[in-house]
Amino acid sequence: MFSVNQQKFVEMDRLSLAEVPFFFIVDFLAERVEVFTESEIEENGLLIDFQGFSNVQPKPVPDQPVEWKSYPETLEHFNEGFRIVQENIRLGNSYLVNYTRKTRIETNLSLEEIFFQSSAKYKVYYKDFFVFFSPETFIKITDGKIFTYPMKGTIDAALENAAELLKNDRKEKAEHYTVVDLLRNDLSMVADEVKVDRFQHIDFIKTRQKDLYAMSSEISGTVKPEYLGKIGSILQKLVPAGSILGAPKPRTLEIILEAEGYERGYYTGVCGWFDGRNLDSCVMIRFIEKEDDKLYFKSGGGITHLSRSEDEYQEMKNKIYVPIH
Repeated sequence: MFSVNQQKFVEMDRLSLAEVPFFFIVDFLAERVEVFTESEIEENGLLIDFQGFSNVQPKPVPDQPVEWKSYPETLEHFNEGFRIVQENIRLGNSYLVNYTRKTRIETNLSLEEIFFQSSAKYKVYYKDFFVFFSPETFIKITDGKIFTYPMKGTIDAALENAAELLKNDRKEKAEHYTVVDLLRNDLSMVADEVKVDRFQHIDFIKTRQKDLYAMSSEISGTVKPEYLGKIGSILQKLVPAGSILGAPKPRTLEIILEAEGYERGYYTGVCGWFDGRNLDSCVMIRFIEKEDDKLYFKSGGGITHLSRSEDEYQEMKNKIYVPIH
């Protein structure tokens, strides 16, 4: 018997082979998979704003100051999980672990208002449950070619020579190399002629709190004949996304579940839009979730043997922002 989630991946294959447009959401552990045809999107309380697809009209931004407070955990509490991660890296169980935390925030904006007022490559608001504004593509499929754009490494853009510092930082470089290698291997499961087209490209991200530089690369391949038109089968092979997990994948997942001590849920899952021919999808990062009427921002970063807990703690806090100008 198929599990419900396997059936959802099969449903995606059926729709994509029939060239029927749909939107999908897969949580971090691929335990909750949702598929919506175009007519089902709005009735399920989804607002989507991607570069190639949107079901929303822009709303005028109210002339009010944005209130924003975050209450990060202490460094000592952060270090409890960080030590578990570092110990496993020392033992050789993993060489890159994406360690994330959950931070309570307060704002005078609703999740829906955050959706309309933020700017990002990928934005989704779902049923007053969560909102995210992600800069990170997961995979794109265009005319039988598949692309992925791992994003690893961020720095405060206000620092002198920030982009160069980021490119040449030993720890950030090691992390980026590892993720590029991991995703190149992942893509090879569903594609032939896999290659790195661009390496260590620097993007500028403007936010109300602070401006950041982020480092990404581009990897591409040609979808294998047996996977052509089968979006569900491709996704099932590639999730969880390597850039928010680490390497090697199976053992690193065990380390994350032990070290983090909270459920990521849909955070760091993937979602995307298939237009009947091509696919655009993203990693659900820069993520705010409502739980018992409180708001939580989930953020983190990659840990390697070169990581210092103070730096990683600061990076986790740096990412608690909304890109509102």
